[in-house]
Parts: sequence; C-alpha cells; structure tokens
Amino acid sequence: MKLLLNCALLLCVFSISSCNFKKAALGTAENPIKFHLVPSVDAKVLADNSKLLKEYLEKSTPYKFQITIPQSFVAVVESFGTNRADVAAINTYGYYMANKSYGVQARLTVIRYGLGTYQSQFLARSSSGIKSLKDFNGKKMAFVDPASMSGYLLPLKTMKDKKIEPKETVFAMNHDAVVSMIYQGQVDGGATYYSPPQNGQIEDARRLVKLQYPDVEQKVKIVELSEPIPNDPIVFRKDMPEEMKEKICDVLLEWVATPEGKKSLDLMLGATNLKRSTDADYESVREMLKQMLPAGK
Repeated sequence: MKLLLNCALLLCVFSISSCNFKKAALGTAENPIKFHLVPSVDAKVLADNSKLLKEYLEKSTPYKFQITIPQSFVAVVESFGTNRADVAAINTYGYYMANKSYGVQARLTVIRYGLGTYQSQFLARSSSGIKSLKDFNGKKMAFVDPASMSGYLLPLKTMKDKKIEPKETVFAMNHDAVVSMIYQGQVDGGATYYSPPQNGQIEDARRLVKLQYPDVEQKVKIVELSEPIPNDPIVFRKDMPEEMKEKICDVLLEWVATPEGKKSLDLMLGATNLKRSTDADYESVREMLKQMLPAGK
C-alpha cells in the first residue's frame, strides 16, 4: 500500500513538473523568434547591424527576437531541422536545401541595385587571349567553393550547357581570392558573382581587390555572364503562424524603407531593398539543382 502511495505521489510530481515546463508561446521573452543571418561579411559589422534590426523588429511588432549568426549556411539549414530557427536570411543554395528537407518558405527576396536576380561572371586576364566561354576548354579555372551558387553551381551549369570542360578546377573559397588568382596568373580564368556597374564604378567581385590591385579592371576582364537566377531569400519555418510571418514581412519592408534600415541591409546582405516572393519564384533554381546535384544532396 505504501509503495502504491509513493508511486502515486511521484506521478503527481511529474505531472505538475511537466505543466511547469510547458514551452512559452513563440515571440515571448522566454521563447523569442529565432532569426538567423548567414555570415557573409565582417562579424562585427553583422553583429552591430543585427542589433539595430532587433530593436526595430521589437519596437514594431508584439514579439521578442533573438538574432544569431551561425558559422555557415549549413548550420542555418540544420537549425531549421532541430527547431532552432524560425526566420533566416540565407543564400539560394541554403534555401534549396532547407526547403527540400524541412519545407521552409521563401517570403522575401533581396534586391540589389534594382534587380531581383543575379548572374555569375566568367573572368580571365585581359592578355590571355580568351575571348569567349569556349576558350576555357582545357584550361585551369578557379571557383569559390562547391556550395556557392554564383561562384560555382551556376557557372557549372553554364559550362555543362555549352559543353565546356576545364582541364583543372581549383576552389579558392572566396570571391576575392578567385579574382586574385586570375590577376596573378595562377589560373587561366574563373567565376564569381556579377553586379552591374553603378555610377561608373564596378560592383562585381573585382571591386573586392581594388585596394590591393588598383588596375584590376584593366588586367582582369569579364568574358561572359551566366543566365540570371533569383537573389537570396528571407525564409520562414513552414509551421510558424501565418499572421506572424505576415507581420514580420510587413515590418522588414518598412525597415528597409528607412535610411537606417537601408544602410544596415546594405552592410549585412549587400542589398538595397526587399520584395515579397514565394517558393514558386525559386522553382527554376530547384529544378536546376535537382538536375545537377547527386541524389540526396
């Protein structure tokens, strides 16, 4: 009898404890909305401007936020799989992985210099004699990394479509490193992101090394551009309340309409604006990657 009574008391204790440990509502101080930013620029720049973003979101919504900068876009994707991410500004390939594995939804797309799409550029030294994409056949080429859309996957599709096969491929891991390798003659050519010139100034990856190589515009030329694909999205966990998603999108669009928000967006994401979007806008990207990547990737 005493044993049964003890067991009953233990069950009561566990029952009360489970009630006490019930997870707080999303958006409260105890359970803030987890907003991830992919590391793409200096860590301090991201941290400083993410504080401004957090302040604006909390001032303009009834929700509390926790803004985090994980180690990589892969870490952001994994966070959606373990319910440690609710919203994220992520690259296009990261979106593809998170959408495929966890159903995350694209709701906003970044705008760069008035464009909602971007392209890759194929570069070569001006003195190389390379005049078109076919001239890269049998040459040594540098790319960013195997998961970079503009620095590898999109250029790879362009080369496959045109049956271009380099003799050797190297990964420089950064866009500026690709440009530097071409400038120094370590490779015959390579691929990086492209942005159109603004006010007579280049905005493509070559600008990243202008301090080091002031004559980079003359020494490294654009040979060809890839087809355009949608810019990086801001994505949401699929089972997040719809009202919450809409409110956050509304406030982000209000934020980038302010001088402070526009400046922070540029510093954090290299973007000048945001526009509404849906998963349907990225269908061409998903189809492209399904064809190019091994099964299961």
